[in-house]
Amino acid sequence: MKNVLVVVFVGLMSLGVFAQDTQAKIEFKTTTIDYGTIEKGSDGKRTFEFTNTGDAPLIIENAKSTCGCTVPSWPKKPILPGESGEIVVKYNTSRLNKIAKTITVTTNSNPKTIALRIKGMVVDSNKASVLEKKSKSLIEE
Repeated sequence: MKNVLVVVFVGLMSLGVFAQDTQAKIEFKTTTIDYGTIEKGSDGKRTFEFTNTGDAPLIIENAKSTCGCTVPSWPKKPILPGESGEIVVKYNTSRLNKIAKTITVTTNSNPKTIALRIKGMVVDSNKASVLEKKSKSLIEE
């Protein structure tokens, strides 16, 4: 009985040594996109490019933003090893002010979640800034 247990144990251990640990791995060209200073109403669409550098199909399970002003879209089909894909983010540029949003991407890779960030500033060139108004009023007085 002891010999049988030893043989089974050694057999299971050898299976673990020869088993391949296949896993998807997502690598982004960049995880932050800077819009810079953009005009109100301009194109708010930007693209995060990625590649599956693992050895198993990559599945993007979800991509969600911290608010409704940023809408991500992603491939719904598996990305095979070595293939690339895109996560497109559309920011609502009708909102004036600073852009600082996070898109959380959930995948079957390790790590399971990846944080993508967008940043920038939306301005309205038809309106003078507070600093311009203040400096004009001081000069005119």
